[in-house]
Amino acid sequence: MTNNVMAVTRKDFDNVMVPNYAPAAMIPVRGQGSRVWDQADNEYIDFTAGIAVSCLGHCYPPLVATLQQQSQKLWHVSNLLTNEPALRLARKLTKATFADKVFFANSGAEANEAALKLARRYALDKFGDGKDQIIAFNKGFHGRTFFTVTVGGQSSYSDGFGPKPGAIDHVDFNDLAAVEALMSDKTCAVMMEPLQGEGGINAANQQFLIGVRALCDKYNALLIFDEVQTGVGRTGTFYAYQHTDIKPDILTSAKGLGAGFPIAAMLTTGNIAKSLSVGTHGSTYGGNPLACSVAEVVVDTINNDDFLAQVKVKSAIFKEALTQINNQYAIFSDIRGDGLLLGAELNEQYQGQAIAIMNQAAQDGLLILVAGANVLRFTPALNIPEDDIHAGMKKLSQAIEKWLAA
Repeated sequence: MTNNVMAVTRKDFDNVMVPNYAPAAMIPVRGQGSRVWDQADNEYIDFTAGIAVSCLGHCYPPLVATLQQQSQKLWHVSNLLTNEPALRLARKLTKATFADKVFFANSGAEANEAALKLARRYALDKFGDGKDQIIAFNKGFHGRTFFTVTVGGQSSYSDGFGPKPGAIDHVDFNDLAAVEALMSDKTCAVMMEPLQGEGGINAANQQFLIGVRALCDKYNALLIFDEVQTGVGRTGTFYAYQHTDIKPDILTSAKGLGAGFPIAAMLTTGNIAKSLSVGTHGSTYGGNPLACSVAEVVVDTINNDDFLAQVKVKSAIFKEALTQINNQYAIFSDIRGDGLLLGAELNEQYQGQAIAIMNQAAQDGLLILVAGANVLRFTPALNIPEDDIHAGMKKLSQAIEKWLAA
């Protein structure tokens, strides 16, 4: 039996796909490391890594090998049974973090949904009815399920779908006084990204985190860290909370955890985990052997002092190159972020032009991202070669020069 390989073009997207995305004109067909090639064999340097997902680049040989090996053993068994890769991965994640227990899912939104449900259920179990308020932050992003998109602090993503889940309040990021004003014995959880990705590469400051942790302790509320984008080495530590002096009660992880293979995890303590008893939550594919075998290799590779040290070195190279571009073109007001989750904010003269620069860069063979209308976002593979960083920055400089001249 042979597969019939059908020729497709970008026009087919418009004909057969739901129009909730607006993908680029080119279609990538293969990748290796930090480079990809399209249908016309044009080459691109990839500073996106699939939005912080392909953390070891494209077709990383050890990941290819483990996926091939596991594919010949066991694909799926359902959660009526457990499996060896899932158990090994859970042990490695708990050993590497504050957590005692792990729940596996398929995406960051699913992990965040589980975290929010757990927080509400734990509050009910421990304190009874009425303790259901969730506090989150403006410009936050936590996924696209109706619960997570409502907790996310960008109403444009949640408007237009009918009545929203209730008892959710938002305040500005890094505004401890605003959090304190909202919190009470009715608060069951505070949810945040330690470094907001989608919202503009905005980092939580240390005193803010310490203050929120203290308020959660005072009011018996859980602190949930959404580390879907910041986790698995992205900021230079295995999880971003490890930069700080605090620990969350629940942490969510996805994106880089599977390096391109769909997997997510919610991590928490043994005491809190008890509230998700048998039958309270589930996932058909969560914890499947294929995904967990890949994630095992990812964790083994990245949760390593030498590997994490080179993430910080490459971060410095990125920041220096962006600074040099800014010295030449005076286009950025700020260059910020940690590790290889970086943002360059456009100054007042170029407000709203991030997407236009991203598109020009793609025409010149460089894939970058935006974080809102005014911030260029860079989330390359954590093992990107330094030569590719320099080559990509040269392309970015050329793209900015062309865009300014247009």
